[in-house]
Parts: sequence; C-alpha cells; structure tokens
Amino acid sequence: MPFALTRPVSPRMGECELTHLDRQPIDIELAIAQHRAYEQTLEGLGYTLVRVPAAPELPDSIFVEDTVLVVDEAAIITLPGAESRRPETAAMATVLGSFRQLHYIEVPGILDGGDILRIGKKIWIGLSNRSNQAAVEQVQRLLTPYGYEVIGLKIAGCLHLKSAVTQVGESTLLINSEWANPGFFPGYQLIEVDPTEPGGANALYLDGAVVYPLNYPKTMQKLIDAGISVLPVNQSEVIKAEGGVTCCSVIFAGV
Repeated sequence: MPFALTRPVSPRMGECELTHLDRQPIDIELAIAQHRAYEQTLEGLGYTLVRVPAAPELPDSIFVEDTVLVVDEAAIITLPGAESRRPETAAMATVLGSFRQLHYIEVPGILDGGDILRIGKKIWIGLSNRSNQAAVEQVQRLLTPYGYEVIGLKIAGCLHLKSAVTQVGESTLLINSEWANPGFFPGYQLIEVDPTEPGGANALYLDGAVVYPLNYPKTMQKLIDAGISVLPVNQSEVIKAEGGVTCCSVIFAGV
C-alpha cells in the first residue's frame, strides 16, 4: 500500500525561512484550501494519507519532505540546515518509526530533504546553503550497503536541488540548467523550464503522472507537449514560502 505523509499548514507560515525570495503576505486560509486540494490529488492517485500532527508554532512544518529521506530499507531523519526548522523532525520520526528503521544525520552534517533527488537506486544530493558534503558522506555510509549510489553536486541560485531538477517521466527530468548542471544526469531526457519561469522545475512524478503547479503555465505546456500526463494544482501560497509540490509530502511504499 502506498502512503503519502503530509502535515497541516501552520498559521505562522508567513514567518517561514526565506533565502532567495522577498517576503510576501501569505493567505493562510487559501494555503489551507490549496493544501487540502493537493492532498485530495494524492488520494485520487491511490495514496493513503498519513497526517503528522499539526505544529502551529513551526512556520515551515508543512514542508515535510525536508525532514526525512525514506527508502524501502530505512528512513533517514535529516538535520535541516536552518536551525529554526530542526524541531520539525521529532514528530516525523515518531510517525515514521512505525514504518521504517530510523537513522539520523548528525553534526557536522546538515541536510534538507528538498536537496535529495532519488530515482531508483540512484540518489543525488544538492550541496546548498541547507545541505553539505558531510551529510552526503553519512547518507553514503548508510545506504551504500543497500546498493544505492549517492552523488553530491553543487547547485547555485536556488534553495534546493529539487528547486532545480525533478523527475517527470521514467527517464525524463525537468530542469533549470542555470541552477543545476545537466552533466550530472547522463542518459536522461531533459526538458528545460521556460526561461520566464525559473522556479518551474519542481514537479512530483507519481504513477506515470506529474502533479504540477498551474502557476507555471508555460513550463506546464512543455510537459503536456511532451506527452506527459499533468495533474495541475494551485501552489500560489506555498511558492511564496519558497516551496513546491514535492515539499508538501513524503511518498513511500508500505513494506
């Protein structure tokens, strides 16, 4: 049974951590409605929702992806690069402990899940303001015994690796090549974001379909033109918080 782990919007979401965007007012009621529609999209694809208890005191707590890497064999609880976000991990560990053996990133490592792109047994980790080489080496030690290849790569101009590149097909990636070097992805077909939509590379590939923000219409049309089945969602408020469609859930299979 496939699961989608989510967490409610914090009423303090407007106080979220920002690195590359100017702060804009966030409509909390609209954010809640949009998040529910996102969850319904996941349910429509056959995923069972697992809701982590709300954390109204933690502005970024909707962004569950940043707190954990889940593979079939284990779950790695991250150590977020922003100290204000580290309290988010405790409740995630409590919930995921029912599904997986837990491991933890430890200092000097820092790691945000948004910097992790996994396709099968290959894992890329973005070296960003939020994730470092020490964390890459810890993930390598934990997952190499299970047959995973873990690669670190530098990114620039964006918050996370998955701000710059995500999977949109079995062997197809959506990329902003100004932010992530395409040379790290040999053998993949690459679709470049529309140049007027630099933030449009974040997509959630599930079961042959792509959950995608309708807020990037030109890039969305590129996906449709490539024959990709697109499920549009409105992410206007999450985007203001430097988030995207991958950030708001953790997808994993029951074992």
